[in-house]
Amino acid sequence: MPKTIVKPTGTDWERVKREAAHDAPTPYAANDGPYDPNDPAATAAYWQSATVKRGRGRPTVATKRPTLNMRVDADVLDAFKATGPGWQTRINAALRDAVAHGMAKA
Repeated sequence: MPKTIVKPTGTDWERVKREAAHDAPTPYAANDGPYDPNDPAATAAYWQSATVKRGRGRPTVATKRPTLNMRVDADVLDAFKATGPGWQTRINAALRDAVAHGMAKA
Protein backbone atom coordinates (compact mmCIF):
# COMPACT_ATOMS: atom_id res chain seq x y z
CA MET A 1 0.00 0.00 0.00
CA PRO A 2 1.52 3.38 -1.01
CA LYS A 3 2.26 6.01 1.60
CA THR A 4 0.10 9.07 1.68
CA ILE A 5 2.20 12.18 1.24
CA VAL A 6 0.94 15.20 3.14
CA LYS A 7 2.28 18.48 1.84
CA PRO A 8 2.50 21.34 4.34
CA THR A 9 -0.02 24.08 3.57
CA GLY A 10 1.41 26.82 5.74
CA THR A 11 -1.76 26.84 7.84
CA ASP A 12 -1.75 25.32 11.32
CA TRP A 13 -5.08 23.55 10.95
CA GLU A 14 -4.83 21.97 14.40
CA ARG A 15 -4.61 25.46 15.95
CA VAL A 16 -7.53 26.63 13.79
CA LYS A 17 -9.63 23.66 14.95
CA ARG A 18 -8.63 24.23 18.60
CA GLU A 19 -9.55 27.91 18.48
CA ALA A 20 -12.82 27.17 16.68
CA ALA A 21 -13.72 24.57 19.31
CA HIS A 22 -13.08 27.08 22.11
CA ASP A 23 -14.77 29.87 20.16
CA ALA A 24 -11.65 31.94 20.73
CA PRO A 25 -11.85 35.54 19.51
CA THR A 26 -9.77 36.55 16.53
CA PRO A 27 -6.80 38.66 17.63
CA TYR A 28 -7.44 42.24 16.50
CA ALA A 29 -5.78 45.62 16.81
CA ALA A 30 -7.17 48.91 15.49
CA ASN A 31 -4.59 49.09 12.70
CA ASP A 32 -5.25 45.49 11.55
CA GLY A 33 -8.17 46.27 9.28
CA PRO A 34 -11.35 48.21 8.61
CA TYR A 35 -13.45 46.52 11.31
CA ASP A 36 -13.21 44.31 14.39
CA PRO A 37 -13.99 40.75 13.24
CA ASN A 38 -15.15 39.90 16.78
CA ASP A 39 -17.92 42.51 16.66
CA PRO A 40 -20.89 41.07 14.73
CA ALA A 41 -22.48 44.50 14.22
CA ALA A 42 -19.26 45.98 12.82
CA THR A 43 -18.76 42.96 10.56
CA ALA A 44 -22.33 43.14 9.24
CA ALA A 45 -22.11 46.91 8.67
CA TYR A 46 -18.83 46.56 6.78
CA TRP A 47 -20.07 43.82 4.46
CA GLN A 48 -23.43 45.57 3.98
CA SER A 49 -21.64 48.59 2.52
CA ALA A 50 -19.06 46.57 0.57
CA THR A 51 -19.08 46.65 -3.23
CA VAL A 52 -17.87 43.95 -5.54
CA LYS A 53 -15.32 45.08 -8.07
CA ARG A 54 -15.08 43.30 -11.38
CA GLY A 55 -11.96 41.22 -11.58
CA ARG A 56 -9.86 40.27 -14.52
CA GLY A 57 -11.37 39.62 -17.88
CA ARG A 58 -12.94 41.46 -20.73
CA PRO A 59 -14.74 44.65 -19.70
CA THR A 60 -18.42 44.99 -20.50
CA VAL A 61 -19.39 46.93 -23.61
CA ALA A 62 -22.60 48.73 -24.54
CA THR A 63 -22.94 46.94 -27.89
CA LYS A 64 -21.77 43.36 -27.98
CA ARG A 65 -20.04 42.29 -31.16
CA PRO A 66 -21.62 39.25 -32.82
CA THR A 67 -19.72 36.00 -33.21
CA LEU A 68 -18.85 35.23 -36.82
CA ASN A 69 -17.86 32.04 -38.58
CA MET A 70 -16.29 32.69 -41.95
CA ARG A 71 -13.89 31.03 -44.33
CA VAL A 72 -10.63 32.71 -45.26
CA ASP A 73 -7.60 31.46 -47.14
CA ALA A 74 -5.16 29.60 -44.92
CA ASP A 75 -2.25 31.88 -45.82
CA VAL A 76 -4.27 34.97 -44.84
CA LEU A 77 -5.19 33.44 -41.50
CA ASP A 78 -1.61 32.30 -40.89
CA ALA A 79 -0.31 35.80 -41.66
CA PHE A 80 -2.62 37.38 -39.07
CA LYS A 81 -1.93 34.69 -36.46
CA ALA A 82 1.83 35.14 -37.00
CA THR A 83 1.51 38.73 -35.76
CA GLY A 84 0.83 37.38 -32.26
CA PRO A 85 -1.95 37.85 -29.72
CA GLY A 86 -4.71 40.19 -30.83
CA TRP A 87 -4.81 38.89 -34.39
CA GLN A 88 -8.62 38.75 -34.36
CA THR A 89 -8.75 42.40 -33.36
CA ARG A 90 -6.38 43.23 -36.21
CA ILE A 91 -8.59 41.35 -38.69
CA ASN A 92 -11.54 43.41 -37.41
CA ALA A 93 -9.51 46.61 -37.88
CA ALA A 94 -8.59 45.59 -41.45
CA LEU A 95 -12.24 44.92 -42.27
CA ARG A 96 -13.31 48.20 -40.66
CA ASP A 97 -10.69 50.03 -42.74
CA ALA A 98 -12.00 48.34 -45.90
CA VAL A 99 -15.54 49.45 -45.09
CA ALA A 100 -14.36 53.02 -44.37
CA HIS A 101 -12.63 53.21 -47.75
CA GLY A 102 -15.63 51.86 -49.67
CA MET A 103 -14.01 48.51 -50.49
CA ALA A 104 -16.96 46.54 -49.11
CA LYS A 105 -19.50 47.69 -51.70
CA ALA A 106 -21.48 44.99 -53.41
